[in-house]
Amino acid sequence: MINARAFKERMDAQPFKPFRICLSDGKSFDVTNHDIAFVKSTTVEIGIELDANGFAEYCAGCAFIHITRIEDISTRKAA
Repeated sequence: MINARAFKERMDAQPFKPFRICLSDGKSFDVTNHDIAFVKSTTVEIGIELDANGFAEYCAGCAFIHITRIEDISTRKAA
């Protein structure tokens, strides 16, 4: 299980590498930059449904106990 410290290290990595959080209920959320997630002691709040300016419409709270894995995601655009 990932904890707050490990998640924060992932968020602070230079250069930042986008990743996907996969939860025990089957949901997943993409963390595309270090500004859209806020790490708390037992949860992480992730901004979702970003508008054209990068502002989140909503936030999803994800308890670390329910994060089953973190996957790297590609930022390359398909040709």
